[in-house]
Amino acid sequence: MATVGKVIKCRAAVAWEPNAPLVMEEIEVAPPEEGEIRIKVVATGVCHTDLYHLFEGQQTRGFPTVLGHEGAGVVESVGPGVTGFKPGDKVIPLFLSQCGECRFCKCPKTNLCDRSWSSKYYDVMSDPTSRFTCRGQPILQFMGTSTFSDYTVINQIAVAKIRDDAPLDRVCLLGCGIATGYGAAVNTAGVTPGSVCAVFGLGAVGLAAVMGCKNAGASRIFAVDINEQKFEMAKVFGATDFVNPKSYNKPVSEVLGEITNGGVDFSLECVGNTAVMRSALESCVKGWGVSVLVGWTDVTDFSARPIQLISGKTWKGSLFGGFKSKDSVPGLVQDYMSGKIKLDEFITHNMSLEQVNDAINLMKTGKCIRTILNVSK
Repeated sequence: MATVGKVIKCRAAVAWEPNAPLVMEEIEVAPPEEGEIRIKVVATGVCHTDLYHLFEGQQTRGFPTVLGHEGAGVVESVGPGVTGFKPGDKVIPLFLSQCGECRFCKCPKTNLCDRSWSSKYYDVMSDPTSRFTCRGQPILQFMGTSTFSDYTVINQIAVAKIRDDAPLDRVCLLGCGIATGYGAAVNTAGVTPGSVCAVFGLGAVGLAAVMGCKNAGASRIFAVDINEQKFEMAKVFGATDFVNPKSYNKPVSEVLGEITNGGVDFSLECVGNTAVMRSALESCVKGWGVSVLVGWTDVTDFSARPIQLISGKTWKGSLFGGFKSKDSVPGLVQDYMSGKIKLDEFITHNMSLEQVNDAINLMKTGKCIRTILNVSK
């Protein structure tokens, strides 16, 4: 209670500019305002979308910022008008909000929300409103969350309350990567029992997609990656077959087509590479094949021959696995606690917040699946 209503000075890893290491700084975190919640961050994963903004997004206006969007923590204080949350609650910040009132939230066909930062500011990946300052200047809150900080302030429409016994250094992964890949399979693709699937890219999102295909009852799951060291991990999540595109002198879509007598029923692209997106589509069987774009990118166009769709294939995109965030994340936590979905197996490294640049380098070089940063006790 000593900090309620006061500015908190704390540690954060600040990205002052793109293509540069993060800098540990003392920042000021303002008290929550109307409808906002201030959260003490306990743990956070390092997701490729953080690296995308730092190294690939080519958007200088999105800086300085505090990255991190795959976190979990405890409510420190709430602002006026907040309902359903109180200090001490365990929560997961959400990069995709759910206001419950806009046309998208009211529609069961989508999980988009008109009040999300992504509706207007997807290019800089932040809302211009921020409760952070450092060295006398405002610091953006990446994707509305900024979990590479001891404390953060988030609108209540972008926070999910979870059960009190959930381990925060595990369920933090449900704030982005695992929910994204898993939901892309079970929700967006709609994988059916007995079907044949292919997952392109075996990072955390791709492995979660493999897990989704398995839980949905797929009979055969092809794990596709140029790094064969990831195949053993894919087997843990349910992959049955393994393909390295570099091992063949023909397109991987032809390879899969020959193995499966025409192509797979469902393919999921979990890399964020437009060439791989096309390969995933072309790997689907004509007539009913469904291919889902899951990897995040916005720097290049993608293309395909119209006959791919005219012949009956479907090309879809998936954001946060199609899950309506506030409604679904508590249920995903329950699924983990009951053993329906895996989380522990994704974690290859545990580090401190001060080691964030080491964690980023591990992901950049493909030497980890998920690194958990232990932010505070």
